[in-house]
Amino acid sequence: MDVINKKVIIRADRAGVFFGTLVAKRETPAGVEVELHDSRRLWYWVGAASLSQLATEGTKNPSECKFTVTVPQHMVMQVIEIIPVSESAIKSIEAVKVWKM
Repeated sequence: MDVINKKVIIRADRAGVFFGTLVAKRETPAGVEVELHDSRRLWYWVGAASLSQLATEGTKNPSECKFTVTVPQHMVMQVIEIIPVSESAIKSIEAVKVWKM
């Protein structure tokens, strides 16, 4: 699967779920680590039953989602899932307002 320089959703073992552009992926003794650019933590979502649906269709309830600020560069360790994101899902996810305190 060639997903370098594409928008993806990744799930990490203990760090949670992130959306961003995958710029590098490395296998290390500790597991897979990735570098994301312009990433957001997807803390809570409504309007998609799973990450698979979120990546293919986006969210049907963007006003109820909790997606964080965008981080320019982000290393995530122990990645256990990488899902390519469709164009329509990209628009949906990027349209979710920033959730912060």
